[in-house]
Formats: sequence, structure tokens, C-alpha cells
Amino acid sequence: MEDKKIKCIDCHKDFIFTAMEQQFYEEKGYELPKRCKDCRSKRKAEKRSGGFRR
Repeated sequence: MEDKKIKCIDCHKDFIFTAMEQQFYEEKGYELPKRCKDCRSKRKAEKRSGGFRR
């Protein structure tokens, strides 16, 4: 497996999805990430504070 470059759906910046991360996601049955780490963290914080909007 090779590292993949993915574009974040929130901030539109490219981020690297490493081979190790891909293996972990595959083992857990997760889909490919759509957001970079910063945007995922921000989204989680919004959910916890009740400020999540769709």
C-alpha cells in the first residue's frame, strides 16, 4: 500500500492518508476519511459542544 493524497471536503486542502492509516481503516471496516485531521477535530469539538450543524 502507498500513501494517498486526499482533498478535505471542508477546507479543501490536500492531506496524506498514510499506508499505516489505510491498513487500520481497512481492518476496522472504516471508509476513507473525507476530512483532514484538523477538520475532523474541529467537527468532533462542535458535536461535543452541541454546535453541530448540517
